[in-house]
Amino acid sequence: MSDKIKILIVEDEIMIAEDIAMRLEDMGYEVADKIDNVDEAVEWLEQNQTDILLVDISLQGDKTGLDLAAIINERFHLPFVFLSSLANNTTVEKARQVQPAAYLLKPFNDRQVKVSVDMALHNFYGKKKPQEPETVSEPESLPQNVVLRMPQCLFLKKHTSYHKVPFTEILWLEAESNYTLIHTKGETYTYSLVLKSFEEKLPSETFVRVHRSFIVNISNITGIDGNTLLFGKNHVPVAKSVRDDLFKKLNII
Repeated sequence: MSDKIKILIVEDEIMIAEDIAMRLEDMGYEVADKIDNVDEAVEWLEQNQTDILLVDISLQGDKTGLDLAAIINERFHLPFVFLSSLANNTTVEKARQVQPAAYLLKPFNDRQVKVSVDMALHNFYGKKKPQEPETVSEPESLPQNVVLRMPQCLFLKKHTSYHKVPFTEILWLEAESNYTLIHTKGETYTYSLVLKSFEEKLPSETFVRVHRSFIVNISNITGIDGNTLLFGKNHVPVAKSVRDDLFKKLNII
């Protein structure tokens, strides 16, 4: 699984679609595809996966971006950002009815595109859908310490971009004062959030609190040495109070 956020663009003006795609790729996102109509977009979604969509409201043909939005909500349950050159009350009200995660006005700049995508991810995967579409015209920064969960992974922020980190890649999490270190198979992420904030977002059948300062992914344990869990050459302590319950989970006799 790629660690990049995948974005599907549904835009019937080829030059605009290409421009958006280049902007997104320069920002470190992965453009899943560029499609210019509703029917092909639905067919694509039936056969492929994406994390988020950018959808023009005014698509050519009998079906508009509003129609696609309704289908996304009913069948695919994905976040989407509306693109539009219209900001009148009628258009915004119609858009509000299908609950986009954000609303991006044309023409836009790089920062507005990035903030709209981050805002949409935050609104959807953070389970904080706005009452009205949030219009990105004067961009503001989102909180830096945002942890977003989707079904099989976390979106973790590093520098200026989200990385998609599958649960299977996470080894253990470690509390260090008011910070949490997330150790994965590839790198370590540092968040100025307490360990409890992560415990609530991780599947309890796989991630177990083994110590006041450690949560481990039991599927990635490579060995046990007394009251210590091994992850390759790395050691994680186990509190005596949880040792017996943990060993039952691991089917150790």
